[in-house]
Amino acid sequence: MTDVHAVLLPVGPDLYAVPIDRVKEVVAAPILTRLVTAPPHVLGLFNLRGQIAPLLDTAALLGLPGAGPTAFALVLQSRQGPIGLSATAFPHRAILGASIGPSELPGTAGTYRVEHGVAVLLDPDVLLAADRLGRAPGREIIVSSGAGG
Repeated sequence: MTDVHAVLLPVGPDLYAVPIDRVKEVVAAPILTRLVTAPPHVLGLFNLRGQIAPLLDTAALLGLPGAGPTAFALVLQSRQGPIGLSATAFPHRAILGASIGPSELPGTAGTYRVEHGVAVLLDPDVLLAADRLGRAPGREIIVSSGAGG
């Protein structure tokens, strides 16, 4: 297996990795609009230069307890448009070598040794699949702003 270029996503004391080709950008302290009727994994919506994007609770998507306040959003490009994953500290680049084992968490693709610890590689296609997010296939989480200006 070749090295995987990734962005490490801190979620509480744990590290998760997202393949770098899936990452659009990192947003510091996104200002959220909460949605009263949203499922628990949707923290709210934020404005990404005029485009509305949902911010998802990374820990909740993985079936883990809350990890703390969102300091950053790691923005991924999906078929539905940009989607943010919550991070509790600054996401940064890393190169993942060979896998050191599997991961039992849903939406993950293995465990890797990084820097001073271990990171679990996320599979964005599985993690953000319509059936996992509680929406019908092809139905967007939100409707993007079509207003010009």
